[in-house]
Amino acid sequence: MTDPVLRIVVVPATKQSRTYEVSYRRLRLLRGLGVVVGTVTAFMIATYAYMVSRHSHMLELEAQVALMRAEQERIPALLRRLGTVESQYADIRNLFDADGSGAPSELWLPPPGALNRSAGTDEGRGGQPDGWPLTEPGFITRRLLADGEQAHPGLDIAIPTGSYIRAAAAGRVVEVGEADSIFGKYVRIDHENGYVTLYAHASHTSVQLGEEVRKSEVIALSGSTGESTAPHLHFEILLEGETVDPLELVTQP
Repeated sequence: MTDPVLRIVVVPATKQSRTYEVSYRRLRLLRGLGVVVGTVTAFMIATYAYMVSRHSHMLELEAQVALMRAEQERIPALLRRLGTVESQYADIRNLFDADGSGAPSELWLPPPGALNRSAGTDEGRGGQPDGWPLTEPGFITRRLLADGEQAHPGLDIAIPTGSYIRAAAAGRVVEVGEADSIFGKYVRIDHENGYVTLYAHASHTSVQLGEEVRKSEVIALSGSTGESTAPHLHFEILLEGETVDPLELVTQP
């Protein structure tokens, strides 16, 4: 028995007609082949989409790994910095509490007459601010750092609350702050030779705006006001508006 066929007759307008025959078996084969080709094509498209998604995920993972490596590289520097801070903290504890009793060491007892204004020298304005701004040596916890994220414009000197802050040179008080968000209570002195000094984080100020002060005269008591986490003096020296390293002019006792 012959396989049934599909006969297609093409009748052109000016030529003899043509007849095409396709067996149903062949049509079934072509249909099956189409299904196979369609299935393979869909599989390839799905596989490609999956590979693209995996590649994107791998790129994200590589970025995360690179970030983790960068963070790991920072750990040694952070540990060194932590060690430095812990060492400074231990030194401060030794200075503040040498016998472990919680009472200040004798190192911090101010000399007699420290609050006496006559303790200042009689020199007029115009000298360099080269006097140590405290009656005690204190402990320098931060020095001047001009650039970078950790920039710091002066000295931070750890001292107990209530220590005496003195003018580094004779001059005129041009600013007395009582509640600054950063400096807290502070005093700024103009020495009329281009030099200006700043004394910040005080617990009490003992001078008034416009007052003339002499070198080594007590102008305030130390504290932890403003942006501060522990009692200390923040001391700055500026020359013609530019920050100067205080340790270039003053010497810690």
